[in-house]
Amino acid sequence: MALPLSTWPWENLGVFKYVLYGPLLAKVIYSREWEDVTRSSWCLHILIICALRGLVHQLWYSYSNMLFLTRDRLICRQGVGFKQIDREWDWDNFLILQAFIASMACYSFPSLANLPLWNSKGYIIALLLHIAVSEPLYYWIHKLLHSDYLFTHYHSLHHASEVPQSFTAGHATLLEHLILSVLIGIPIVGTSMLGFGSTILIYSYVLMFDFLRCLGHSNVEVIPNGIYEAFPLLRYLLYTPTLHHKEMNTNFCLFMPLYDALGNTLNTKSWPLHKEKSSGKNGRIPEFVFLAHVVDMTAALHAPFVLRSFSSTAFRTRFFLIIMWPGSFLVMLVMWVLSKTFLISHYYLRDRLHQTWAVPRFGFQYFLPFATDGINKLIEEAILRADRIGVKVISLAALNKNEALNGGGTLFVKKHPNLKVRVCHGNTLTAAVILHELPHDVKEVFLTGATSKLGRAIALYLCQRKVRVLMLTLSKERFQSIQKEAPKECHSFLVQVTKYQAAQNCKTWIVGKWITHREQSWAPPGTHFHQFVVPSILPFRRDCTYGELAAMKLPDDVQGLGSCEYSMDRGVVHACHAGGVIHFLEGWTHHEVGAIDVDRIDLVWKAALKHGLRPV
Repeated sequence: MALPLSTWPWENLGVFKYVLYGPLLAKVIYSREWEDVTRSSWCLHILIICALRGLVHQLWYSYSNMLFLTRDRLICRQGVGFKQIDREWDWDNFLILQAFIASMACYSFPSLANLPLWNSKGYIIALLLHIAVSEPLYYWIHKLLHSDYLFTHYHSLHHASEVPQSFTAGHATLLEHLILSVLIGIPIVGTSMLGFGSTILIYSYVLMFDFLRCLGHSNVEVIPNGIYEAFPLLRYLLYTPTLHHKEMNTNFCLFMPLYDALGNTLNTKSWPLHKEKSSGKNGRIPEFVFLAHVVDMTAALHAPFVLRSFSSTAFRTRFFLIIMWPGSFLVMLVMWVLSKTFLISHYYLRDRLHQTWAVPRFGFQYFLPFATDGINKLIEEAILRADRIGVKVISLAALNKNEALNGGGTLFVKKHPNLKVRVCHGNTLTAAVILHELPHDVKEVFLTGATSKLGRAIALYLCQRKVRVLMLTLSKERFQSIQKEAPKECHSFLVQVTKYQAAQNCKTWIVGKWITHREQSWAPPGTHFHQFVVPSILPFRRDCTYGELAAMKLPDDVQGLGSCEYSMDRGVVHACHAGGVIHFLEGWTHHEVGAIDVDRIDLVWKAALKHGLRPV
């Protein structure tokens, strides 16, 4: 049984906990309609402050996880994993608690609800009360929370997060946030009781309190060491992320290391470590890079640094995406003009750093004739940069290896024959995943996108195993070209068809080209649609089943993975991403570009299983 004040009363309510703000909102609406508006102004202020406090935490989270800006100043290089994200899911419980406490304070002290807008003297009083009361009180309480009993039953929850984030600042027990509520309230109530309180003081003090709390948990060293060297006393007045959460029995201060210095608990390693982390030379060279691109306006909002709760689950259309769409559109325009390829996420696999870089282009831009040269230039620059810094393998995602764009990466390998980095399209493993999804006793398949890079490999592989392949294509020349690659005794297993009606008795469809409801209607009931088309086809038929895009689950020992790859589930990546990982883990020295080597499909599949990747 949980100890008193160690859990939250509303922890089982899920998203319905936000209904607890309802009385405040109802009071605002009621007063505006039937009472004097000023009587409910304090309710409105509480709601606004809660929203702004949430925004402060969100903005700090977004900044610290924009790895293209912060990667060289990270304190803990490991990424935030799904376990930590789930543990901190209800990080904002304290906002509900403090909204209740603020409401009770306004009822208990009516003067708080009728404060003037501004009083400059109040800032001096509040600062003195913070330094003289809140800071030392927090120091001693925090030190007490690190005693064995209190730490085990109360404070260990806060320290369970391996990588501090702004949301970690809010992740603690009810007891700890009751204490913090008192510490925040002392300067505010004290100043108001002395007659110097103001509305702006409450806003600024509370938001600055949260700002500094988030700074200390941001995992990014944001304060240059040069500032502390120029003003040595400042290091006793303002802490940094490096000073926080490093060792258990040191650095207990709220914001001012002065009290750690006076209490002889200031970690002697803190300042040398701060100098190292703030130098901007703290980065690590990745050994594998997956070069992705943005799918569309809404998918852009699935980036790890936008909304953690959204990016840590598979992408699905949500109502709030419509509201945020205009902002995403503006970002797209800015990226089109100004942006270069940038780092978006990372994880560790067997102590090797894997990164995902994003080409700043959206899916539709790949089909604009005037944009192709610019896109190829961005991809080429990314490959050359990877080669320059020592990346071992760079894998191209989806449209970045489009045959019409750059021949599946062949363009770059031919242009730069001395590349040390291996360029990989990963399609060999994609083909292997699709082929191993098929029933073992399959005798006939219907294949659309049949003359594409993947379609060709699938057709040749199946015909060699005596599976009849109905290849949908209008081009007899391209069909015959593929047929000639097959052994003569297998030619009869490759059949050209030009209409969907030809597959009306075939229950295994492999879809490599987007098909409409009308085209799907030709499939017999019970058909299963395997697919390698982006975007996925819409599941119009209720009497049929639909497969997902080819993907594999990363090994269990992956670390620091906290975001989902587009519509994939947690820990699952597109097969072309997984193919690049296998290319790196196997240490293969060839480029995997251009046409798929059908003879390597089984080899790559076995290598994937050997290294712990699993089919989905």
